[in-house]
Amino acid sequence: MADSHAKMTRTTPMEVVASIVAGLLAPLLAIVLIVMLVLDIRGSQQPDTSGDAAQQAAIERIKPFATLAAVDPTAVVVEKSGQEVYDAACVACHGTGALAAPRFENKADWGSRLGQGYDILVKHAIEGIRNMPPRGGNADLTDTEVARAVAYMANSAGADFKAPEAATPEAAAPAAVVAAKPDPAAGKKIYQNVCAMCHAAGVAGAPKPGDKAAWADRIAQGYPTLYDHALNGIRGMPAKGGNPSLSETDLANAVGYLYTEAGGKL
Repeated sequence: MADSHAKMTRTTPMEVVASIVAGLLAPLLAIVLIVMLVLDIRGSQQPDTSGDAAQQAAIERIKPFATLAAVDPTAVVVEKSGQEVYDAACVACHGTGALAAPRFENKADWGSRLGQGYDILVKHAIEGIRNMPPRGGNADLTDTEVARAVAYMANSAGADFKAPEAATPEAAAPAAVVAAKPDPAAGKKIYQNVCAMCHAAGVAGAPKPGDKAAWADRIAQGYPTLYDHALNGIRGMPAKGGNPSLSETDLANAVGYLYTEAGGKL
């Protein structure tokens, strides 16, 4: 019995530690492999932000819900001719016959359509029909512009439709002058407070008070026209002399003062 105990090997502390570490190593290695696998899966699910489609999607996500377009109400709008509308909006389909559109100058394509009459063709072009979207896909076109384009295309195939003519612009009438006769005496104070900064020194070509030579052509235009210029602005002079809070009565009086100082008769 003593011999068997003697033959048993004693375990040293280092061997105990090595055994524990060896026992923990396998679970730790398994945990590391699992973490790496999860990270790899997550990485493969991340969206690709480098492509054009991904960038476009990002732009769509962050773009505003609406945009504000500033439009100048005084801007002169010039309507397009039938050829201009055709070249800008219609030629893509009607020039090639795409989507079964009747081709420009092709009498066979237009034959049955011309029989429907000009008004029906214009109605179809405005509202859209079959493959053609309303107004040829350009919502900014007016009814008149669409009608001109229809006449231009139909006439190229043998029709004799009369396109709407451009409206003759009416001469702009001067703004209504205040009913009461201007008071030059009251206008002098307005002139001193608002107008003198330019007119007293002739800044930006402003005619000086009492300078009949500088005022001669202006006086010939008449008081209503000068008042309109002062109200709306002209050349270097801003509307209401740069004072938007100025009442029309005060403005009329100031114009009356300058007008009479230069020899004008109210």
